Amino acid sequence: MDIISVIAEEIAARPSQVGATVKLIDEGNTIPFIARYRKEATGSLDDEKLRLLFTKLTYLRDLEARKQEVITLIDEQGKLTEELRAFILAAEKKVIVEDLYRPYKQKKKTRAEAARKRGLAPLAKFIISQNTDSPIEEEAKKYVTGKTESEKEVADTAAAIAGAGDIIAEEISDNATYREYIRRITKDEGKLCCVAKDPEAESVYQNYYEYEERISRIAGHRILAINRGEAEKYLTVTVDAPVDKITAYLEKQTLISDNPYTTPIIKAAIADSYKRLISPSIEREIRNMLTDKAEDGAIEVFGRNLKQLLMQPPISGQTVLGWDPAFRTGCKLAIVDPTGKVLDTKVIYPTAPHNKIEESKQILKELIEKYNVSLISIGNGTASRESEQIVSDLLKELHSSVRYMITNEAGASVYSASKLASEEFPEFDVGQRSAASIARRVQDPLAELVKIEPRSIGVGQYQHDMDQKKLAETLTGVVEGAVNSVGVDLNTASFSLLSYISGITPAVAKNIVAYREKNGRFCSRGELLKVSKLGPKAYEQCAGFCRITGGDEPLDATAVHPESYKQARALLKKIGCGINDEEAIRTFRKGLKDPSVLASELGCGQITLTDILAELEKPARDPRDEMPKPVLLSDVLEMKDLKPGMKLKGTVRNVVDFGAFVDIGVHEDGLVHISKMADRFIRHPLEVVSVGDVVEVTVLNIDEKKGRISLSMI
Repeated sequence: MDIISVIAEEIAARPSQVGATVKLIDEGNTIPFIARYRKEATGSLDDEKLRLLFTKLTYLRDLEARKQEVITLIDEQGKLTEELRAFILAAEKKVIVEDLYRPYKQKKKTRAEAARKRGLAPLAKFIISQNTDSPIEEEAKKYVTGKTESEKEVADTAAAIAGAGDIIAEEISDNATYREYIRRITKDEGKLCCVAKDPEAESVYQNYYEYEERISRIAGHRILAINRGEAEKYLTVTVDAPVDKITAYLEKQTLISDNPYTTPIIKAAIADSYKRLISPSIEREIRNMLTDKAEDGAIEVFGRNLKQLLMQPPISGQTVLGWDPAFRTGCKLAIVDPTGKVLDTKVIYPTAPHNKIEESKQILKELIEKYNVSLISIGNGTASRESEQIVSDLLKELHSSVRYMITNEAGASVYSASKLASEEFPEFDVGQRSAASIARRVQDPLAELVKIEPRSIGVGQYQHDMDQKKLAETLTGVVEGAVNSVGVDLNTASFSLLSYISGITPAVAKNIVAYREKNGRFCSRGELLKVSKLGPKAYEQCAGFCRITGGDEPLDATAVHPESYKQARALLKKIGCGINDEEAIRTFRKGLKDPSVLASELGCGQITLTDILAELEKPARDPRDEMPKPVLLSDVLEMKDLKPGMKLKGTVRNVVDFGAFVDIGVHEDGLVHISKMADRFIRHPLEVVSVGDVVEVTVLNIDEKKGRISLSMI
């Protein structure tokens, strides 16, 4: 297989781009580094496409390895033909390779294998030849041994014919061509059917108690819901295949004449083969295929949601009061200064069962005044809305410019109980750590969220039901992409942030922090080479993403890679300005008629020149600045305040296959169904919204009893 051509076609890229990228990967370069600093080679393939390329490359290389393994295994049995070798080498999917290997695979004890041991293979061959003009019983007599103590006994002609039928059934089942047809027609025309184990039982799966849908059309989120309903013993799920068509196909392939003696036996073997051997395994394959596809879709949505969450713009320069709401154990508070340092912590009891509202307000007033708090960040967990009401009432009494916001606290409890949190805040309990995290999440969401396992951040659907390894790998890639696109300040970045930088392993990240603690500030990127276990290759991968402000080299504060410093300096000299003269660089860039001539003169590629100019024009620009700003609030709504037709602004908290959940400032997030997102057809909500977007919605319906709010964006 020409892996390069196959990948190029699948990801819609040129073979030259794919070939160059594969070479870079094989040389040990990371995806973020390739995406940012090897655009000349890849033709500017972006991070997302490069990760897809890497996934396809891994799959196809595994496929090629499996092909060679199967060829060797069959060859060792002395059964490999040139035709079979060609079929295996031409296979484009692992399932086809396994189909071709099936007849040669060492099987567990089967009925067919037992029949072969009883010497019935020649009888099966005789029947399948369909070349007889006398009853099969006549031929079967030759194989009857009578009743003996041996397992090789054939009691009578009926037993002989039955054994031969078992052999025919297995041979039909092992035919790769037949299986591929059955698999395809079942996917195209079959249905997934659900029935309730107990129709009277109340559950969230009641929509699926009597349900069927074409396999080719069923949406991923419904697959995952059905799988969960089956796992929780509410549903029985089956695949309804076009059995008549399948049987007709197998008969057409197998019956070469209408022989009255062999045809009934072969037809019975076909029916047995499909029902006993083929159907169960094809059903498993299709269920697995549907689940894999649904998981891939859900993981992609989770990844895109996570990226949006990580890339939320930081609210810098503010002293923030983090509020971890609770009932019985009290609300934990943490005051964090603009640099992220925790100044104070407190526990107040304004919620049930304590209801110490006035006492809590007084403590809050003193904290706000003492530390000049300008923003309150309230976690969106238990007792969030009760806490919000108290804060809203307090701000009215203060008549101050203090604002508050509801912050997604998913994963905060995971972080607060982690080893990392205990090392960062050894003197705090888990509640205080959680409150500090909720405060820091608004100051710099990326820096705080990287401390949490990505799948615990909770911006997806059914994340606990899917392949955790695949989910973790994808989400780790998303975090890595986000951290590298923003870059890190080498003198302030935490171990957690540094660990996601291209080329930096957790061990090296610890060494960077240790070096910083021992020697003080890094004065140049080149100093990284003095860090233990950080060699030249790792330096090449990480240097451009590590920034140093106020160091010996002004270019160290930009995303220009050290390998391009010579060109950057020559460019500044040609423009006749310094690195901070953004206006002069902007004017030069606008007036540049032929970048290719200048690129040739500087000794770099045109894409690299464009990137250097863009970076010098806006040194150390933060891509998060272009994202929607969070909504800051000063008042609160309750569900009873909502009326159909009311127009509100809200923040998208989660995007799923069937819609988006929007925080409009009441206890429950409202759902904008996919059908209410746009006045045009859309395949997925992510075509219209992303996590963190601020959107205008209209209230359609309020169900206070069920706590449901239906919204529209149309």
